[in-house]
Amino acid sequence: MIGRGTIINVITVLVGGTLGTLLGARLPERVRETIMHGLGLLTLVIGVQLALKTDNILIVLGSLLLGGIAGELLRIEDRLNQAGRWLEDRTTGLGNPSTADLPRPAASRFSRAFLTASLVFCVGPMTILGSIQDGLIGDYTLLAVKATLDGFASLAFASTLGPGVISAALTVLLYQGALTLGAGWASAVLADPMITEMTATGGVLMLALGLGLLEIKQIRAGNLLPALLVAPLIVAVISSLQH
Repeated sequence: MIGRGTIINVITVLVGGTLGTLLGARLPERVRETIMHGLGLLTLVIGVQLALKTDNILIVLGSLLLGGIAGELLRIEDRLNQAGRWLEDRTTGLGNPSTADLPRPAASRFSRAFLTASLVFCVGPMTILGSIQDGLIGDYTLLAVKATLDGFASLAFASTLGPGVISAALTVLLYQGALTLGAGWASAVLADPMITEMTATGGVLMLALGLGLLEIKQIRAGNLLPALLVAPLIVAVISSLQH
């Protein structure tokens, strides 16, 4: 059945996120802080690995510049924060006390968890290649591997960031599901160089997430999301000019 890999992935994120949320309330603050730092370091390492896959760093640079401008004009980060707050008001019963009467910072803890987990679960070659493979021939092996990794990651993230991680299952369902359903079209349009540059650009975004998890610098990574769409477009333009 086409889409089975995405369904498995959504389930592992829900289960891992729920267990992490329940466990997080019982973990000492110093333990959660250490886990967060470990995840931050790992995210940085993964980001570097993905970013170095680029065949032309100027494509990544152009994608970030154009994507960043588009993201700022569209105020994607603000809209994600608003969506996170809306979801927060409806999921405060998952274990964390309500924050409805507290002053809200520009990016609440919930929306930070939602954004971070969504990016971590949806950025990378496994998401793209696994979804295409599942959609074309019904082979969800790669997505099953990714689902296992995401399950453990969601447990770790939720134990430190809270229930916002659980809501990232919706992002996985929509994004990964859309890739799977459009796999026939995507496989014809997304050539290997396009996937390579999308992956490298996603790696840079993961670096931004890692810096945030380590509390070194909070970067508006949400406003850089359009860069993932710009990267294959730049590759297509360059390819057309070379022919």
